[in-house]
Amino acid sequence: MEKLKQRWNIESNWSLAAIFIVFSINGSFAAWVAKPLTNFIGLNPDTVSGFIYWPLRILLIFPIYQLTLPIVGWLFGQFKFFWAFEKKFLSRLGFGFLFKKED
Repeated sequence: MEKLKQRWNIESNWSLAAIFIVFSINGSFAAWVAKPLTNFIGLNPDTVSGFIYWPLRILLIFPIYQLTLPIVGWLFGQFKFFWAFEKKFLSRLGFGFLFKKED
């Protein structure tokens, strides 16, 4: 745990526990929200092949997860960590231009 605290620049065990809790809550929340959204757009595992339904649902979960991660992190007092985490992650995916500072 100490290596992880050093890597993430975290000082307290509470912050580390809060970060783990946020990751778990947000993952469950994103999957929970994706189900009614897939039904709303007409994707249902009973009417669509699983080879189509599951990849599309996972693709839907991804943006929900990314959008809600800083919000759930804020609820646990970890907004700064998760905002930096999001910027780094999205920059690696090629969306770094969204966070560039203009001089």
